[in-house]
Amino acid sequence: MAAGLVKRVLLASPRGFCAGVERAIETVERALELYGAPVYVRKQIVHNAHVVRELESRGAVFVSEVDDVPEGAVCVFSAHGIAPAVRDGAAARQLRAIDATCPLVTKVHAQARRFAADGYTIVLIGHAGHEEVEGTLGEAPEAIVLVESLEDVAALTPADPERLAYITQTTLSVDDTAEIVAELRRRFPAIRGPQTEDICYATSNRQWAVKAMLEQVDLLLVIGSRNSSNSNRLVETARAAGVDAQLIDDESEIDEGWLADAETVGLTSGASAPESLVRRVCDWFRERGVTEIDAAPTVHEDVVFRLPVELRRPDRSAA
Repeated sequence: MAAGLVKRVLLASPRGFCAGVERAIETVERALELYGAPVYVRKQIVHNAHVVRELESRGAVFVSEVDDVPEGAVCVFSAHGIAPAVRDGAAARQLRAIDATCPLVTKVHAQARRFAADGYTIVLIGHAGHEEVEGTLGEAPEAIVLVESLEDVAALTPADPERLAYITQTTLSVDDTAEIVAELRRRFPAIRGPQTEDICYATSNRQWAVKAMLEQVDLLLVIGSRNSSNSNRLVETARAAGVDAQLIDDESEIDEGWLADAETVGLTSGASAPESLVRRVCDWFRERGVTEIDAAPTVHEDVVFRLPVELRRPDRSAA
C-alpha cells in the first residue's frame, strides 16, 4: 500500500518524554518493585493510553479518586498534581501515598499559595477541567479566577486591580499564553507574575522544535493521546502556521488520505508519548516505501528530577 507522494519523514527534536513524565512512570515502576501489585494510581499517571496499559499489565490499578482505593493500600498521585483535599482524603484512608506530581507543577502550586497568602487575587491561565488546573485551583479556590482566553481577560473585574497576580498551567501554547499575559498587563499594569515562566521547558522546547521544521513539511503528525494537553498544543502550533497537522495515538490511526498531497511529513510526539511509538510510525512509513527518514538538528535536554521522597525513604508509611 502506498503512502501517497511521501518521500521523506522529518523527525522533530526534542520530542517525547520529559523529565517529569519519566519520573512519574519510574515512580509507579519503583512502587511496584518495592510493595508488589497492586499499586493504585489516582487518575492516569501521565496522559498516554499506551503508558497506562503497559503499567496496568504490570499491576498498576488506575482509579478516579482516593475513595476508590482500599484503606491502607499504596496510592500514587499522578504527574499533574492534586488539590490539598485529595491529600487529606488519602490520609483519612491511611493510604501509603506517593506523590509523583511534576516538580514544575509543584512550583506553580507554591506560587498560588504565596500569592493567596499575600492577599492577591490570582488569575490562573489554563484549560478548565484539566487535572493540573483542578489541582492548582484547589490550593486557593477562594482566591483564584480561571482564564482561558482573551475574552475571559476582557470580562475580568477584580475587586482590587492593584492586588492581582497571574500563574499558568505548565502545558499551554507559548504564543497564546504570551498574548493573554500581554493583555493582562495592558489592562492591569500592576499585575504580578511568576519570577520565571510557568510553561515548562519541555512544552516550550517541543513547540519551538515544531516551528523550526514547519517550512520543510507538508503535514505534521503528532503522536499523543487525546487528553494530552501538550500534544494538542503541538497540533495547534502547526495549524496556526498554516500547516496541516493531525494527532494520532499510534500508527493505526494514520489516515492515508492525509498523505495524498504530502511529500515531506513531519513527525513529533508529546511529552507523555514513548519513543517506541515514534519507531512504530517510522516503520509504518518504511513498509510503504519511504526510505528517507531524517532527524532535525538535536536539542539536548538534560533535566532530571529525583524520585519522590516517599520512594527514597520507603519505610515511610503515610503521606
